Amino acid sequence: MSSPVAAQAVTAEPEPPGTARSSDPDERHRLTALGGLAALSLDAMASVAYGPESIVLVLAAAGAYGLGFTVPVTVAIAVLLAVLVASYRQVIAAFPDGGGSYAVAKAHLGRRTALTAAASLVIDYVLNVAVSVTAGVAALTSAVPGLYDDRVWLCLGVLALVTAVNLRGIAESARWFTAPTAVFVLSILAIIVVGLFRDAPASTEAAAGHASALAGNATTVGALLLLKAFAAGCSALTGVEAVANAVPSFRTPGVKRAQHTEVALGALLGVMLIGLAVLIGRFHLQPVEGVTVLAQLADASLGHGAGFYLVQFATVVLLGLAANTSFGGLPVLLHLLARDNHLPHVFALRADRQVHRHGVLFLAVVSAVLLAGSGGDVNRLVPLFAIGVFVGFTVCQVGMVRHWWLERPAHWHAKAALNGFGALLTGVAAVVVTGTKFTEGAWGICLALPLLVLLFEAIHRSYARIGERLELGHVPGPLTPQRSLVLVPVTAITRLTRDALSAALSLGDEVLAVTVVHDGAEAEALRRDWELWQPGVPLVEIPDGHRRLGPPIAAFVNDLAADGEHTYDRLTVLIPEVEPVRFWQRALQNRRGAVIDRALRRHTDAVVCRLRMRM
Repeated sequence: MSSPVAAQAVTAEPEPPGTARSSDPDERHRLTALGGLAALSLDAMASVAYGPESIVLVLAAAGAYGLGFTVPVTVAIAVLLAVLVASYRQVIAAFPDGGGSYAVAKAHLGRRTALTAAASLVIDYVLNVAVSVTAGVAALTSAVPGLYDDRVWLCLGVLALVTAVNLRGIAESARWFTAPTAVFVLSILAIIVVGLFRDAPASTEAAAGHASALAGNATTVGALLLLKAFAAGCSALTGVEAVANAVPSFRTPGVKRAQHTEVALGALLGVMLIGLAVLIGRFHLQPVEGVTVLAQLADASLGHGAGFYLVQFATVVLLGLAANTSFGGLPVLLHLLARDNHLPHVFALRADRQVHRHGVLFLAVVSAVLLAGSGGDVNRLVPLFAIGVFVGFTVCQVGMVRHWWLERPAHWHAKAALNGFGALLTGVAAVVVTGTKFTEGAWGICLALPLLVLLFEAIHRSYARIGERLELGHVPGPLTPQRSLVLVPVTAITRLTRDALSAALSLGDEVLAVTVVHDGAEAEALRRDWELWQPGVPLVEIPDGHRRLGPPIAAFVNDLAADGEHTYDRLTVLIPEVEPVRFWQRALQNRRGAVIDRALRRHTDAVVCRLRMRM
């Protein structure tokens, strides 16, 4: 019989016939195909707001004639998009544990290449958050100029909101982001459909009074210009890999749901990119300063009314929320790196809502530093964007070619050819993007990539040394009893003292109570009370003339360890202390336990235990 939670998950969305129902109680915190499209495609969907504009701005250097190549360049990008979607659909099936480029490279291209792919994805995920948030806030401040001076605080506020939603769980975040994604996609499709039936722009009011960015001294349209336009437009492809990286976040059957999400993402993105490019040529739009190309398209297609402002509002919201793609994919990647001992193991932990909480917080902190450092200026961040993801694309494609070569399933030649063609396209794009943006800040990415790889390897070596010391993977020898001595620091005779000594008697072969003597009268009183109580445990007095507490006890422990007359294998110090229930009561405590604990951990090899009595 299935559990109630599993039954609720199945009731919420019936599984296809023949699919085994999952009894995992955490299923309700995972994604459906539609939820995955909302949670993981925001980056890719939002790129239609700046992808076509990036192409137009480059081609504008060749004047009106150069703008005529907008559609061919966009079609080339759509072809690359189709290749990537087909490839990542295969990656999802071959690597259902997620990880995308990292998982593929780890399996088929070696550890160093896998770490390079992982480093590129980490950089791109972080930059995606920063670029998406700053672009959304920039769109908002363009509509409300009075907010411009507060753009950094607005960026940090949006980041805090997205972080808080993701800490509640990725499925919960998907519910929050479904409506904005749907409104934006429907708005773009409305622009395309209505625009195709217009012979002339419905309005040009949005661009009125703004200077044209069209080059006065037009250059010729050559291969270099077209490559630059292609590289600029490829920023629209960031986020395509996010679904493959987050396969474990989908409900059962995770592979099929993730594949459906990947295909839907590619189809919607391709239709929107090509449709907008066609309208740019149809309405003979030119880039103008202060007005986005998307705003001009909405004005020309829908008129300068409610539809125009709806598109602008939806764009602002979606750009602000596009950072959610990184919050869905990067924590899973960090989880895999931590599982392979390339990052601290804390990144492999999940919270009760199936959230990689430490990965989410890490991404939020690093992104906040970038936002503050850039002053909330998107133009400082865009030159760094998309380089890392194309490195990951290329590594993934090459790894899949080797995968098909080794596995050789049916039709493996066609699959390998598809991935090989994709590797060629993404490799060229990576070189072009890096070359054209190197002096604009891409050099920083070229420096950060190897540094991250070195960091991953250093952490791995550290864990290897720990594993060697712990003899991980080896069958340990037979158990041998160890003689142990337990020391209990005391300052007075109380119920807490009694409980601590009783616990110590169950822990060791011998127990000593120790007290640090600062005042002769107090020591005499404690000695007299101890003789009256007669607990059966010796009381050792440690004299100290400097009124210290921790160092004298640590010195006494070290003297015992160095004394050859004692044959104890283990020294344990059991520190009794009061644990207040209410926060304000902590200010009433003397913190002696923490002082002793700190001294022992710094200066001895003793086992330190703390026995707390809750008040």
